[in-house]
Amino acid sequence: MTYPENYKYTKEHEWVLVEGNTGTVGITDHAQQELGDIVYVDLPKVGATFDKGKSFGSVESVKAVSDIYSPVAGEVVAINDLLTQHPEKLNEDPHGAAWLIKLKLPSGGDLTELLSAEDYQKYIGE
Repeated sequence: MTYPENYKYTKEHEWVLVEGNTGTVGITDHAQQELGDIVYVDLPKVGATFDKGKSFGSVESVKAVSDIYSPVAGEVVAINDLLTQHPEKLNEDPHGAAWLIKLKLPSGGDLTELLSAEDYQKYIGE
């Protein structure tokens, strides 16, 4: 798997794509592989705010339920409604169509502790 170079990654296996003052958040391909077949996704409501590192939802697979942590602080401005009807899309396209939420980032959003694609791949041993 090639991880998109323009994304930043967490050691908890989330990614964020920052475009202007918006951060699109999802889980990594590695995370969906570890989870197995995803059957349910619990996402927050638009307008909710989260601090960096705080849980904003969960992903349920046939194996386990896993919390999802926000890689950045921000306010939810969109959720991916596709996943409420088709959670299996997370297994098919975790770095694309199966994004989870979009956050409005505070000015100067803190990306300092996040990993580059290269560092993330080293971290997971690929």
